[in-house]
Amino acid sequence: MKAGELAAVRVRLEAFTSEVFAPLVRRDQREKGSLYVRGLLLDGRRKSMQPMAERLGVDHQQLQQFMTSSTWPVEDVRARLAWRAVRAVRPQVWVVDDTGFPKDGLASAGVARQYSGTLGKVGNCQIGVSVHAASDTASCPLAWRLFLPESWDGPDMAVRRRACRIPEDEHHRPKWRLALDMLDELAGIGLRPAALVADAGYGANADFRHGLEDRGLGYVLQVKGEMTAHREDAEPHQPTYGGLGPRPLPRYRTRPVSLREHVLAAGRQQGRSVVWRKGSKAALSSYFVLLRVRLAGRRPKPAEDGTIPLTWLIAQWPEGEDEPTKYWISNLPADIPAKDLVRLAKARWRIEHDYRELKTALGLDHFEGRSFTGWHRHVTLVTAAHLFLTEQRRTPKAHARA
Repeated sequence: MKAGELAAVRVRLEAFTSEVFAPLVRRDQREKGSLYVRGLLLDGRRKSMQPMAERLGVDHQQLQQFMTSSTWPVEDVRARLAWRAVRAVRPQVWVVDDTGFPKDGLASAGVARQYSGTLGKVGNCQIGVSVHAASDTASCPLAWRLFLPESWDGPDMAVRRRACRIPEDEHHRPKWRLALDMLDELAGIGLRPAALVADAGYGANADFRHGLEDRGLGYVLQVKGEMTAHREDAEPHQPTYGGLGPRPLPRYRTRPVSLREHVLAAGRQQGRSVVWRKGSKAALSSYFVLLRVRLAGRRPKPAEDGTIPLTWLIAQWPEGEDEPTKYWISNLPADIPAKDLVRLAKARWRIEHDYRELKTALGLDHFEGRSFTGWHRHVTLVTAAHLFLTEQRRTPKAHARA
């Protein structure tokens, strides 16, 4: 936003930051939090602390001290933002995803040579995992976690961990585990999704799926066609007990086949054309085949009688293609309309919009501090700036850029 645009919404911004930073006990902390958000909102090529301070006309050490050494509870601010985001967005779905933060050096917390979808290759970067609330018209992050690669747990990393102020109880956890931790944190403040979606990096992980099921959460997860499953009508067989040792568990005699094979066997003629949303120029639609299957793999979760629960298989099979191009699985009810399943499967597009605005306009990946806490504070305050813009766009006659 230009200085004049920011001045035009000054009253709204003051009311917003007053509510968001209410958990901060000290007045100077609340003022610096508001100042930081103003710096993120103001136009500028870089949103790191020194250039922001110059645009704001303050000493950058004020911002640096607030972000790195001041004691204030980022969790309480994050909770306020999450509740406010859910009210503003009115989400139909939550989305789990992750994004890369490219880095030149090795000093920042969690930085390592690792694959980043942002880069499209292995590169020197940090990875942030996030949970977003999304509808067809708006979305906003609810929580963030910095991913610590396994290399950061080694004994030779003690000095770097201290330099980055990484708490002793923070260690490597898989990205899917960080996602479940965030869902637990949000559930702890009374927020739960109607349904959750994620890409194949999460959908292919059985532990993640079981974690969602154990929490009673419905999901639509992208997967690869190589994942295996039994047919809908497959039944487990109970082997004869020989009288010695533990009784054998029920098992399926049929060989599971890939999701791709299931859809090819059904044929494209079993599908239907589905419109999932209106685009800027025309309605977005494609051809989808929907089947019921029983997921196999290395860690199926059968009932006591050995039966593996039925799961939705959604396959996108565009016209002119010899086979499906995308696959999703879902544990949502058997009577859910096909258009709703497809709409949820396609809901991840909003998150790319979030990441683009968070990085390009608000400086999500501009934080130059090294500390673990500082990173979480920065992404939380960037989320605050993003939420403020989202609220302005959803308010009639708002003075905020689309």
